[in-house]
Amino acid sequence: MKRNVHIVPWEKKWAVKTANSEKPFRLKEIQEEAIQIGKQMAERNKSELLIHGKNGQIREKNSYGNDEFPPKG
Repeated sequence: MKRNVHIVPWEKKWAVKTANSEKPFRLKEIQEEAIQIGKQMAERNKSELLIHGKNGQIREKNSYGNDEFPPKG
């Protein structure tokens, strides 16, 4: 199943979570470390990596899936 990977703030740490999961897959003190883990997961799952800021809003989005080229629209 193709699930997007999110990097989100979690109890003063950074969580690597898949979409709709209640618990984090991994917790890291430093966001960049969480991003590296999330990137590996997204590449393996051919999904998207969504990086959230401290306020919880998405600040960056990277796709590792089968995007169409050229994109529609």
